[in-house]
Amino acid sequence: MSDAPVISVRGEVVLEAQPELARLSVHVQSQESERRTALDRLVERNQRALDLIRSYGAAVERVETGGLAISPVLRHRRREGEVRAYQGTAWIKITVVDFAVLGELVTRLGDLERTYVHGPDWDLRRDSEVYARAARQAAQEAVARARSYAEALGARLTGLIELADSGLIRDNAHRGTPLMAAPMAAVADAGASEPEPIALEPETQLVRSSVEARFTITAPDLDA
Repeated sequence: MSDAPVISVRGEVVLEAQPELARLSVHVQSQESERRTALDRLVERNQRALDLIRSYGAAVERVETGGLAISPVLRHRRREGEVRAYQGTAWIKITVVDFAVLGELVTRLGDLERTYVHGPDWDLRRDSEVYARAARQAAQEAVARARSYAEALGARLTGLIELADSGLIRDNAHRGTPLMAAPMAAVADAGASEPEPIALEPETQLVRSSVEARFTITAPDLDA
């Protein structure tokens, strides 16, 4: 085992990047006195929302159904009671890659009857080059820091013992909040004009990377 002196350091870097994806959650609802009617209305509104989303073509990379429910609404919530109505909810999850249409899509979805839009949640792709760049720069920072310490001791780096990835994290402090909600009692007006697109500014993503490294060095000159 080598008796060479060892320096242990941590290399850290924080990069800013523009998001590559915008995720929206769309909740379509119905509420009717009859279960079958509530289900039929939900099917109609869900299909209307899907048709609108798909009309944007490649601008929407992914469309998924997150869940669907039909449940009774009781007249008395705290005890067994008469069913007052039936409520249906369909959850559609959307991933948008063309931010130029995002504001228009959000307002058009929000203009649909009993439709709620949550988002956007800005994100990077899992294989984004930003992560690799952050990892490389963290490793370079570890080398630079170790070299600086060695020079302060009158020594120089001679070898790498270990390099460990201690973290690669994307900050996500601000989650999306509801942007648009059609009134519960609203009735769609076929003759109404399209709503104005809402202005949306992509949220800067922070990518943090850190590595831990151990280097061997020459004998320090402590008398210098």
